[in-house]
Amino acid sequence: MSTLSTLRHPIIAAPMAGGPSTPALAAAVSAAGGLGFLAAGMIDAGRLAADVAEVRARTDRPFGVNLFLPDPGDVDEAAVRAYAERLAPQAAQRGVTLGDPVGGDDAYPEKLAALLADPVPVVSFVFGLPDRAAVAALRERGTEVWATVTRPEAATAAADLGVDAVVVQGTEAGGHRGGLPDDDDYALLPLLRLTAARCDLPLVAAGGIVDGPALAAALAAGATAAQLGTAFLRCPEAGSSPMHREAVAGTAPTALTRSFTGKRARGVTNDFLRRHDAAAPAGYPQVLHLTRPLLAAARRDGDASVANAWAGQAHTLARDLPAAEVVADVSAGARAALAALTERSTRWG
Repeated sequence: MSTLSTLRHPIIAAPMAGGPSTPALAAAVSAAGGLGFLAAGMIDAGRLAADVAEVRARTDRPFGVNLFLPDPGDVDEAAVRAYAERLAPQAAQRGVTLGDPVGGDDAYPEKLAALLADPVPVVSFVFGLPDRAAVAALRERGTEVWATVTRPEAATAAADLGVDAVVVQGTEAGGHRGGLPDDDDYALLPLLRLTAARCDLPLVAAGGIVDGPALAAALAAGATAAQLGTAFLRCPEAGSSPMHREAVAGTAPTALTRSFTGKRARGVTNDFLRRHDAAAPAGYPQVLHLTRPLLAAARRDGDASVANAWAGQAHTLARDLPAAEVVADVSAGARAALAALTERSTRWG
């Protein structure tokens, strides 16, 4: 029996690295009948093991862990150096030195080894597709493997690897693009339909889903469940900063940009994004390491004009509610929307 088939509500808490995803949030969503997720990106294997243990202490329901795959792409080091020169005066004004724009694998081998040694119900991947050996090893230990795709052909490749489900991420989604390359522009509904035509695995819809009618639309378009991130950013269990919560509650638009990390990600527009987006090179994690001291100083100072605030396009619909209430309300709203659609459809003939 798949994990998705055991859920009382077709709602997944999107893994949000960098703070918002906490063991408390993952456990609350799972306990409420959805599926909570831990974000293993940008932490070490020891912290991951501690987070897994905390979720298990809080709930006996299934949950998942998301891993960042190392980016195999070549980085234009000259372009990264030019970007560093561009940002240096702004960092100096803040009283910090930019970070060293090094590469790295986000401790992926160590974290994968930890999850093989101490299996969890679900492991999902972003920033490309896992290799066949990793998929097989995880599944041998009873772990379901989910791949994240942002274009239809990637779903076919994921199915060929033997994954159990595919997370279909539309361009409306907040945070980083989950596929490679990151220059896709598929909206969620067309991507769902195109993916369903190629792939008969369960599909998890992600991107701009914050309320019940949006969940209903994704289910009607072929998804088995939906992955919500922005909807949980204002929950008390989330690790979102006060500045991030305020940005999500506001009405500013969002945009995709490489200016903060070198990988396209959707966040609330601010002065930093508008000023540097056109000049930002493709280079993850090099740009992430470069900008980290500057962004950390901006968060320390409460400067929303500089610090990033990842959010999806429908962020103004997110509410300040406990996670369990978000799960229940979005699920009930989807049922009501589907019932209303069924009633209206009787008049179409």
